[in-house]
Amino acid sequence: MTDALSHRGPDGVAHWKNPGGVALLGHRRLAIIDPEPRAAQPLHYLSRYSIVHNGEIYNYIELKEELAAKGYSFHTSSDTEVILAAYDCWQDACVEHFNGMFAFAIWDEKEQELFAARDRFGEKPFYYHINEHGFLFASEMKAFWRSGVHRDPNLRMLFNFLTIGYTDNPAQPSETFYNGILKLPPATLLYYSPHDHKLFTDRYWEIDPGQVRKKISDTAALEEFDQLFQQSVRWRLRSDVPIGSSLSGGLDSSTVLATASPMMTGQQVRHAFTASFPGFEKDESLFAKVVAEQLHWQHHLITPDADGLLADWEQLCQHQEEPFNSASTYIQYKVYQAARNAGVKVLLDGQGADETIAGYHKYYKWYWQELFVKRKLVRSGEIRAARSLGIQEPFGLKNVVAALFPDLASVILERRYLLKAIQTKTLTRSFVKNYSQEAYYTTPDYFNLNGALHFNTFTHGLEELLRLADRNSMAHGREVRLPFLDHQLVSFLFSLPANLKIREGWTKWILRNYAQPMLPDAIVWRKDKIGYEPPQAAWLQHPGIREAIAKARKKLVEHGILESHVLQEPIISKNSHDADNYDWRYLAGAAFL
Repeated sequence: MTDALSHRGPDGVAHWKNPGGVALLGHRRLAIIDPEPRAAQPLHYLSRYSIVHNGEIYNYIELKEELAAKGYSFHTSSDTEVILAAYDCWQDACVEHFNGMFAFAIWDEKEQELFAARDRFGEKPFYYHINEHGFLFASEMKAFWRSGVHRDPNLRMLFNFLTIGYTDNPAQPSETFYNGILKLPPATLLYYSPHDHKLFTDRYWEIDPGQVRKKISDTAALEEFDQLFQQSVRWRLRSDVPIGSSLSGGLDSSTVLATASPMMTGQQVRHAFTASFPGFEKDESLFAKVVAEQLHWQHHLITPDADGLLADWEQLCQHQEEPFNSASTYIQYKVYQAARNAGVKVLLDGQGADETIAGYHKYYKWYWQELFVKRKLVRSGEIRAARSLGIQEPFGLKNVVAALFPDLASVILERRYLLKAIQTKTLTRSFVKNYSQEAYYTTPDYFNLNGALHFNTFTHGLEELLRLADRNSMAHGREVRLPFLDHQLVSFLFSLPANLKIREGWTKWILRNYAQPMLPDAIVWRKDKIGYEPPQAAWLQHPGIREAIAKARKKLVEHGILESHVLQEPIISKNSHDADNYDWRYLAGAAFL
């Protein structure tokens, strides 16, 4: 199992078995904090606890001081040892003290019990398989197949991917693309007792999107944002190995660089990595170049292309383990590969800001619906302001109905998605009949801006992006840190009223104002929103990729999933974020059967 995960930890491997032979722990090491052998895992503490840990506890220094004051001693400088002391001190409440991204499991020799937990947003993975013989867990599913667990694709999830385009089930967050393999949801802890074969899980953290500080001033909000974001970046710079950054050229990654720059030592070489697509209308490399030059970062440009996608396809799919909905995944894979080639082990990234501070254009309608209910829409002039910025997001009768009757709108939307999925003409009737009992689609609990953001952050959207980032970075033995996903910062952002996120037509209003003194106006006040997008439509014209799509269609026909007439239909090339991107879904879906 650890051999299957060697890419995640190229710096060492170790195994441990408890005296009774009940518990067996294995670990592949990516050495970042205290890279000395003393901090290798499985790590043991007080002759009672043994841990395997993936990720980082960013506030481990502060916790270590607090625990030392209580009498705990430490033999390493690692954050992992702090987890063990914290567990002995606070038991499962220790997770409430951790600021970080983590998935860990602790064997308690005294209690003969396994305790495990996953971070609040799902930055780090935790999969498990339970059968009559016991309990297996791992960071990636390929470890289970190596152990002998049958690789059995979940065809309900494949139906969902081919019709809607994603691979998660908001109603059952533990479900995965493979039958018999479950994932521990974000912000969830787990106990397993081998003695009686009992498994217990419980959610330990959540945010109420209805709790809003309506009277907070702009000045107070900006001051608090500044304090929390600065602390988040500062903690995520803690490392005993070099740190660089992804740099798309957008506001989020540029703000991370601008905030981090004064905190980094003058002797440290700053490496930024950007994907470039010369001639493509959505190429952002010129924006990234401006930021890198102004902040004095060494800028690494890579130019992924269709030939590379074709050559890397099999390996990319092997690392991803389940279908992914666009070629954007490959771009991220190549950026992290460039970091490995440059010897940069840790990267900062701007992921998470769009879902927590309203970065996507789809959020306009949620804000406008909120203003409509409050009878402030016309008076506010928000739609007019957005139109003046070139935003053409529609707002009509359907949005009015959704604003006034959210429960009805929710039912209508869910039925519409299910009906559309069932009526997909390329799917065989038998496949639809057997695997379309429910579309894995749901709607926000609150039909306002905070409700939509909460839905995308905690129910559907962000976790899938974090899974892609984890697989792409760890494929090359790199670690990615996300300052926008500090849980204290996110809690603060959800407490803010909507007009601090969208105002006068501008998305991410509070972030733009925070970044204004540090970055050029061309970055801060960009009107366009580009979602890390490659020229996918052009790539799908590549003869080799078209041949691969034809083979994927044939495979799906042979499995009784697609109707045979699909084999004669022309391939339709679409870009990453276009609707009904079926040929990409066929290509990606067939790869995992």
